Amino acid sequence: MLQILALSHHATRILEIGTLAGYSTIWLARALPQNGKLITLEANPKHAEVARANLNQAGLEDTVEIRVGAALDTLPQLAAEGQAPFDLVFIDADKVNTAGYFAWALKLTRRGSLIITDNVVRKGGVIDATSTDENVQGIRRFNAALASEPRVTATVVQTVGSKGHDGLAIALVIAD
Repeated sequence: MLQILALSHHATRILEIGTLAGYSTIWLARALPQNGKLITLEANPKHAEVARANLNQAGLEDTVEIRVGAALDTLPQLAAEGQAPFDLVFIDADKVNTAGYFAWALKLTRRGSLIITDNVVRKGGVIDATSTDENVQGIRRFNAALASEPRVTATVVQTVGSKGHDGLAIALVIAD
């Protein structure tokens, strides 16, 4: 689905927050044109090493730049370097900081960009008022930020797979 969204959006610059083994990174990078670029942020050096090997095997090492470090530290660096704007931002990192990642995604995009956030249904946990799970709480903060943000129009799409049901938030930036 990510590849289709990136292709249909004609993305040439993509930012991914949360790399893990590089699975989503590969699908997003395959959607880029020859001169396209993807920057992916990964906090865990071991995960970055695995992702780098997978990207090399996929022949995408020249398309993808992996930056290692906490995303809330590396996102300001991207802004300071003038890396923005990105056509598409995919957020799939620790859920506790998702609202913060979304705030940075808005700073690093422009009108017409897409911001896609994974794991926003949490097997229905976001509607359980008694949940004290820190990941659920993080996604609730994100959902509240998304719902109150006038610069985007958004929807949440529920997904079902081998890990149960979850979902994606897809936000279109409609104003700078």
